[in-house]
Amino acid sequence: MDVKATAKTVRVTPRKARLVLDNVRGKSVEEALAILKFTPNEAARAVEKVVKSAAANAVHNNQLDESKLYIKSCYADCGVVMKRFMPRAKGNAAQILKRTSHITVVVSDER
Repeated sequence: MDVKATAKTVRVTPRKARLVLDNVRGKSVEEALAILKFTPNEAARAVEKVVKSAAANAVHNNQLDESKLYIKSCYADCGVVMKRFMPRAKGNAAQILKRTSHITVVVSDER
């Protein structure tokens, strides 16, 4: 059975989140959490929370065994983009894009 958890509008760029997600895709939940704990990246904290949430959803809502869970799929989509402006030379302005992500993790107990 597949169980999903999503974190919306996480303040990390999707490109950086995908680098972290590639490290844990296909791993067991316990192994993924160990990898994320020692990954020195802000995106790893957000992914760790989503993996824990997906595992908790599977255990409490669907009565699955936590030791058999693995990450079936995980992906980061683009969220809203906050647009800010910074003054530049000669009265110009440069646009700064502050990107956000929607991080989704799907866990399953069947290989």
